[in-house]
Amino acid sequence: MEKGPLGRRRGRGARERILSASQQLFRDQGINRTGMDQLCAVAQVSKRTAYQHFTSKDELVAEYLRRFDPDVMPGVFDRTDLTPRERLLAAFEIPASTPLCPYIAAAVELHDPQHPASQYARDYKTAIAARLTETAREAGATNPEQLGEQLALLIDGASARTRVLNSESFPTAAAIAAVLIDNAIPASSPRQPSDDRGTTGSAPVPVGAQ
Repeated sequence: MEKGPLGRRRGRGARERILSASQQLFRDQGINRTGMDQLCAVAQVSKRTAYQHFTSKDELVAEYLRRFDPDVMPGVFDRTDLTPRERLLAAFEIPASTPLCPYIAAAVELHDPQHPASQYARDYKTAIAARLTETAREAGATNPEQLGEQLALLIDGASARTRVLNSESFPTAAAIAAVLIDNAIPASSPRQPSDDRGTTGSAPVPVGAQ
């Protein structure tokens, strides 16, 4: 069996070790500052092995992004225990420890709209807006496309502001989102929960407003 740079047998799982190393290094020091030599050393594989799994660093960066959220926030949009309005607000339940969105970070670093990672970042951001729009339509929004784009922009803005100021911005973003959602969804919408008397029930407390 081939040995890696540190003399350890690489065995099986080299691809996963390369991806794990890329997640660590790209997050901590950025994509451009991470060379293949360093990445291979951390992953304990030879460069030959690395290029057997990924034909280029560009391909590795694209796969690194795909691994973050391949199904587009299923923990939010696929939940059946929440109403559509609650799912829209759940999109803002981002842990305080979450770093700047990796898709934004990659697009800013690469400066190349034709890079495969840049293309994947665009596709992911488009998919997020589409799922927000779909959920807004389920909630009864009068203009679901507009609300979906507004919420997508708010998520990205909160992510960037959290990174720049090193402070939590998502509770504030969630409160703003609640106002946008309530303004976009008519009070008489049939999709809103009702009590036994047929009146509209009280809206859930916005995320972060407790």
